[in-house]
Amino acid sequence: MEAGSRFYSATDEFRLEAKWLVDPKHLFVGPRIGEGAHAKVYEGKYKNQTVAIKIVHKGETVDEVAKKEARFAREVAMLSRVQHKNLVKFIGACKEPVMVIVTELLLGGTLRKYLLNMRPRCLDTRVAVGFALDIARAMECLHSHGIIHRDLKPENLLLTADHKTVKLADFGLAREESLTEMMTAETGTYRWMAPELYSTVTLRQGEKKHYNHKVDAYSFAIVLWELLHNKLPFEGMSNLQAAYAAAFKNVRPSAENLPEELAIILTSCWQEDANARPNFSQIIQMLLNYLYTISPPEPVIPSRIFTSENTVFPPESPGTSSLMAVRDDSGDTPKAKMENNPRGCFFCSNDCY
Repeated sequence: MEAGSRFYSATDEFRLEAKWLVDPKHLFVGPRIGEGAHAKVYEGKYKNQTVAIKIVHKGETVDEVAKKEARFAREVAMLSRVQHKNLVKFIGACKEPVMVIVTELLLGGTLRKYLLNMRPRCLDTRVAVGFALDIARAMECLHSHGIIHRDLKPENLLLTADHKTVKLADFGLAREESLTEMMTAETGTYRWMAPELYSTVTLRQGEKKHYNHKVDAYSFAIVLWELLHNKLPFEGMSNLQAAYAAAFKNVRPSAENLPEELAIILTSCWQEDANARPNFSQIIQMLLNYLYTISPPEPVIPSRIFTSENTVFPPESPGTSSLMAVRDDSGDTPKAKMENNPRGCFFCSNDCY
């Protein structure tokens, strides 16, 4: 993030570049596909493109309206500024006649629904870790822009139609990390929330809680545990009971019966001391290292140099010299260099596969 740049606070007005402004006359709202406390999501069309249309509730009181508008402005600002293949693609927004956010429509549904439909079966470990990598890369992108998501959970993770890629959605609670002094505690969804979002005493009205981007690492660990076990974390507890157990009794889901490498990722990400948790660049590397241990890359086989065993090259032609071993004065034969490797590296974090 550039020095001095910032997103929207409660006092900001809605401002958006012209290229992101949606003309409501070109919007067709279809069936409802989701609903939360702050908005409803519909399948629809925008200029003949199938999209997801999020309509934000206005609020009843003047104070409510102001808070909803500020939240809407923050979400639009972040969506319009941060793009990544594992973040839901932003198409545009408008404030009148209602507050609307338009994004790509992901036909694979939520990760929550996908996992529920699989029970009691579990994901293949490679698939679970692949999904975790998608999530971690999205979070790494957000954190590199100074954004904390604060509501990482399976309901906010969407799958592509082929169920091969996960994308992060819903920036309604996301905030700039530089504005953490303005954040209220107990933000997010209790079962996935980091312990530092709670206080041992009831927060006085208007009191704020200080925390940083490591709250997302904790939530990620709970989601990863869910991906590996396909069970609700803290099963048998209510959301509040789970939050209380995690915050005040340091209770965590069991990391037993897991490969050591995955158990280490989980236990490091959900440590009570937020500063001891890894960042998402480190998390990505740990996940890649684990994938390497269970699925090492296949050796690269050079392409055949010639198409026929009976091919004859003219004397001193480039073809002839390429087949002959060139010796130096010591009699050693240098290694041939392989050019134009047709395969990229699957196990680097540069998304080159």
